[in-house]
Amino acid sequence: MLGGELDMPNSNTRLVNIDEVQSTARSQRVAAHSHVKGLGLHPETRAALPKGAGFFGQESAREAAGAIVDLIKQKHMAGRAVLLAGPPGTGKTAIALAIAQELGDKVPFCPMVASEVYSSEVKKTEVLMENFRRAIGLRVREKKEVFEGEVTELTPMEIDNPTGYGKAIDSVRISLKTMKGSKQLKLDPSIYDSILKQRIETGDIIYIEANSGAVKRVGRCDNFASEFDLEADEFVPLPKGEVHKTKEVVQDVTLHDLDVANARPQGTRGDVTSLVSQLMKPKKTEITDRLRSEINSVVDSHISQGIAELVPGVLFIDECHMLDIEAFTYLHRALESSYSPIVIFATNRGVCKIRGTDEMSAHGMPNDLLDRLLIIPTHKYDKSAIFSIVKVRAEAEQVKMEAEALDHLSDIGANSSLRYVVQLLTPSKLIAQMCGRETVTKQDVEEASLLFIDAKRSAGVSAKEEAEKKAKEEARSTRAVPRPAAAAAPVIAAAAAPAADEPME
Repeated sequence: MLGGELDMPNSNTRLVNIDEVQSTARSQRVAAHSHVKGLGLHPETRAALPKGAGFFGQESAREAAGAIVDLIKQKHMAGRAVLLAGPPGTGKTAIALAIAQELGDKVPFCPMVASEVYSSEVKKTEVLMENFRRAIGLRVREKKEVFEGEVTELTPMEIDNPTGYGKAIDSVRISLKTMKGSKQLKLDPSIYDSILKQRIETGDIIYIEANSGAVKRVGRCDNFASEFDLEADEFVPLPKGEVHKTKEVVQDVTLHDLDVANARPQGTRGDVTSLVSQLMKPKKTEITDRLRSEINSVVDSHISQGIAELVPGVLFIDECHMLDIEAFTYLHRALESSYSPIVIFATNRGVCKIRGTDEMSAHGMPNDLLDRLLIIPTHKYDKSAIFSIVKVRAEAEQVKMEAEALDHLSDIGANSSLRYVVQLLTPSKLIAQMCGRETVTKQDVEEASLLFIDAKRSAGVSAKEEAEKKAKEEARSTRAVPRPAAAAAPVIAAAAAPAADEPME
């Protein structure tokens, strides 16, 4: 069973328990797009709504992304990828995040920037493979014999330590209660370590697997929900049925979680050598292809048995023009693998050079890879779309603004960029608060735009300073040049000629 020890077929390698696998999911950079909840499409016609799910504008791109979502749900995206191409600040990252949200919370979404592959510790292909496997989920469904209920008693039974120092835990007595009854259990002392690590106490809802003895804390019983005004715990209802039952347990992990869990050295408890070796390990290590192939074989066998289900997620690679020919070649081969997520590229470049070659190509990508891509163009926002987006962002950041201030921000955004005006929201709010106001006015926006300039004005300032510096150098060189010899000749001749009152010989 996948919930117990994973034994390799025809191999001496033993994988760790899947219950001990910890998630390696990274926090997503969604602060700038927290207002985006989806693509904002009509549920029946799949047409882009003028305002939907926090999205404005880019109607054609959103409809194309909706078609991609339908292809992914119908499992017709094998061997393909998506490219979002457009100028900076046109919603490419927001569309990728919206695609992931349309697919559901349980679908893995792994964002990365292409420049992450250039590391002095790990090969480029290893970084790409790691992110590939982060974006592939494994949903494990098992029927397990468990003891589940609210903890009403938790007492460790102590005996004299055989070594003669202090006390030792002989067993643990625990009582569990459900709506239908209660039961007292006597547990092995090794289970007490897991109870202490999870900080389980009286009033918690837990379940204990009968076969492996694994303990998992589900949450706090909702009978204690009114104990405090503010709670930091998750409350769950008291379980129904008997304490001893057969329960279907669903666990979602990624293939990278399995890789990391099995790449760690599995020493015995109290083995100082294994602890020291883990401390001395470098922070970033590569996972061998042999281990990945063994994990894949176990996953394949459990998928064929119906125990597990593969959930392909989304791998979003921003600034893909930063990848070189070696990375593109690897991606082209990886897209054909059976373990491949949905890859979404994004770039703001047109025709540029492919890194590692002298060849010019569209978006800096090889032509053979471009042939596999479904390309979705994005276009620059107009003033009305910028106005709507800034208004929504102001609400998300709790910035109260006058209509005139919003209109002025839209004008600035039309002449500069959407990202610039969104970044001016919080400084404008702080300026208004310094003046004793809660509502941002046009004057606050103007002052913020003078304090923080956009990229165009910054480039203009740099160009002006460079021109002034060049003019000063030219003026300095002109003053340092000596007069020519022809101009100095009459002076020399005059000095050599005799005075008028001197007699000539």
